[in-house]
Amino acid sequence: MNDEILTRTALLGSSSDAATRVFTTILTRSPISRTDVSRLTGLSQAAVTKAVTPLVAAGLVDDTLDPTLTGLPGRPVSPVAVVPDAVVALGVKVNVDELIGVATDLTTRIITSHRLPLSSHDPDAVVDAVVALCARLQEGLGGLGTRLACVGVSVSGDVDSDTGVVRDSALMGWRAVNLGALLRERLPGVVAVVENDVRALTIGEHWFGVGLGTGSFAIVTIGRGIGSGLHLNGEVVEGAYGVAGEIGHLPLTSPEHVCACGRRGCVEAVAATHAIVAAVSAARGRAVAIGEAVDLARSGDPAAVQAFGEAGAVIGAAIASLVNMVGPELVILGGEGVANFDLFEEPLRRSYAEHVFASADRCRIVVRPHTFEDWARGAAAGAIRSLVV
Repeated sequence: MNDEILTRTALLGSSSDAATRVFTTILTRSPISRTDVSRLTGLSQAAVTKAVTPLVAAGLVDDTLDPTLTGLPGRPVSPVAVVPDAVVALGVKVNVDELIGVATDLTTRIITSHRLPLSSHDPDAVVDAVVALCARLQEGLGGLGTRLACVGVSVSGDVDSDTGVVRDSALMGWRAVNLGALLRERLPGVVAVVENDVRALTIGEHWFGVGLGTGSFAIVTIGRGIGSGLHLNGEVVEGAYGVAGEIGHLPLTSPEHVCACGRRGCVEAVAATHAIVAAVSAARGRAVAIGEAVDLARSGDPAAVQAFGEAGAVIGAAIASLVNMVGPELVILGGEGVANFDLFEEPLRRSYAEHVFASADRCRIVVRPHTFEDWARGAAAGAIRSLVV
């Protein structure tokens, strides 16, 4: 990091709670008047001005904008706004067969993106690939590369975001992998953060997506795994030990179904992509890829229709369990599996309706497809959040 970026990150990292609340509000709602910052944070306007002044001096916030930008009626006010390219972040989503990377500004607007195939799950090989991908992303940044401050890497599984240790990732076959330490050794001079992939996606939605207008929501991802991220009372739920919302491992199916995690009866053992593929392959007596399973289901093949139907039913029951426990306003269904949502929507919604309790059924379920670049963007958001919070 150059001196300018060091100064900016140091300011963010050393800010008081009040200053952090002010900057976060400006970051996620720019442009915004100081009056509205005061209203949203509960701080006095004098406290807001005190917090804004060093942010402006450091080039993180702009207070010279057109007074009409807030779009508010009445007397024009002088808005403040984050300077998007004051800091650049990289985000990397680790998939079983490839890495997806993005470079973003402070608002997680994607500046450039790149993908690299992943041929080995050995942690050192994965770190080599992450470092190579980060170098490619920096090349795409041009002059903005000097403003790189942080790198976020998201991985499926049980991740301790404080230490960067991947305690358990069935998808990658990892246990107690100190990915954070490996990355910090290879990426000196930047903040390196490791986060659970669904929680990272939730952080992105919390700051720059549906979380801005919603008091509480959950993201349920469907695909190679079944994951969930929770945003409750204005905060992303991390859990006391870094685990929260793991609905993919609720024991809601028959014990005869063995999950990739080694346990029996998990939701993922029936509803994850590999489980659907295994069921259809067994019925056909040969290996079937997910694309063919989808085609078979849409053409009415009984085994394929049943596999997707069972997946939908158990996901619906899992979502109902989640809603019954924490009562979000909204559940967002995402992940690569929602591309085939037509195949399991009806059994999912029926099962959900059968299991959701009382007025919790007012919770809406909506589909919001996320690309893998969106997942990587979430990793970048997690890294930015680590600078600020």
